[in-house]
Amino acid sequence: MSPRDNGRSAERRETCRYEAHAELAYRERLETVTEAIIQDCSGQECHTHIGFEPIPSRQAVIEIIDRVRELLFPGFFSRDPVDPVNYRYSIGGGATSLFSLLAEQIQRSIRHECYRLDRACSNCEELGLEAALAVMESIPDLRRILATDIRATFDGDPAAKTTDEIVYSYPGLQAIAVYRVAHRLFELGVPMLPRMMTEHMHGITGIDIHPGAVIGEGFVIDHGTGVVIGETTQIGKDVRIYQGVTLGALSLPKGAGDQYRGKKRHPTIEDDVIIYSGATILGGETVIGARSVIGGSVWLTESIPSDTTIVIETPRLVKKTRPV
Repeated sequence: MSPRDNGRSAERRETCRYEAHAELAYRERLETVTEAIIQDCSGQECHTHIGFEPIPSRQAVIEIIDRVRELLFPGFFSRDPVDPVNYRYSIGGGATSLFSLLAEQIQRSIRHECYRLDRACSNCEELGLEAALAVMESIPDLRRILATDIRATFDGDPAAKTTDEIVYSYPGLQAIAVYRVAHRLFELGVPMLPRMMTEHMHGITGIDIHPGAVIGEGFVIDHGTGVVIGETTQIGKDVRIYQGVTLGALSLPKGAGDQYRGKKRHPTIEDDVIIYSGATILGGETVIGARSVIGGSVWLTESIPSDTTIVIETPRLVKKTRPV
């Protein structure tokens, strides 16, 4: 090793020693910072769940969604190939796993609400088992209504080559499928879990459907990104909406949560309505009559009678030629 190389090695050692000491100084300060974070957890503004009672698991919710899709669409989303020889075993095993997962997470959701709201014991173990079984009993009906959603999507989309393509890849159908399961849980009075399911799909698809919304069969969300469907929305049969549609509430005053919670705040869309991209329809008293067409970018806060087409005036285009 040359004297120059030896000098460089010594310089590196000194630099590393200095950096190690500098990091140690920061870590010593970290102890004080950590203690302040811990002490702050006892404040009223710190939202925590520090306790022994279990809470619903986000990872379990994702697993429930995966398992329920395996039963709704056998063979499409299964972990292993499903064939005529093993399908009874595959579906039976999937049903057993889903039931156990659902029962546990429903129980946790009910127990969490009891603790948070200081309610009397509601026998959450038995309620969880009953609700989980009720959801399992709904699987055939959910399949039937999803079949109408798939058929309506296929009939209205010439870009779809097969219904398999829709089941596999259309975000609108994925969001609707999870919504329909979550809505069943919502009907059964299960807290928290239905919203966790639909919000997970919101993050994946960009489609936000509250599990409390009531949506008829033959429902289509085309493209889908940016769609918002509020809690008290009511949608009839054979309705089609496009990306960026909002079915929401009118602006509410500060502190409106307790005043308006549980009241009708979102519109009613009757049968056979088409709502094009970017349209916004607001208000609990707003009704869009059957067979109406709402054009793109329309803003509505009033009811529309049946068989009506609403469009905005064509904007004036301004053309400018750049000088050569």
